[in-house]
Amino acid sequence: MTTENTETPAETRPTERKPMENNTVFVGKKGTMAYVLAVVTQLNQGNGEVTIKARGKAISRAVDVAEIVRNKFVNDIKVSDIRIATEELSNQEGNPLKVSSIEIQLNK
Repeated sequence: MTTENTETPAETRPTERKPMENNTVFVGKKGTMAYVLAVVTQLNQGNGEVTIKARGKAISRAVDVAEIVRNKFVNDIKVSDIRIATEELSNQEGNPLKVSSIEIQLNK
């Protein structure tokens, strides 16, 4: 008699993620237009406020995203707040590393 294993292997189980704020777009290594699409989608779903967040080298891409959304896709949106900060992280060796970050808040 054979028993069938119905448990899902660890590689195929969905990963648990902590809940993300609905109106936040985190800018990383993807192309600029991917993030523009994410912001425009948030605005089209009825969110009147979207925050664009980035750290390090992605800061310039975040500014580009905000400007493309404002000038090409949603003309009635305004930049309501820009927050800059320095976050202290640790690298693989455990040494402290300071990384700049930005949050750009867009409101309809």
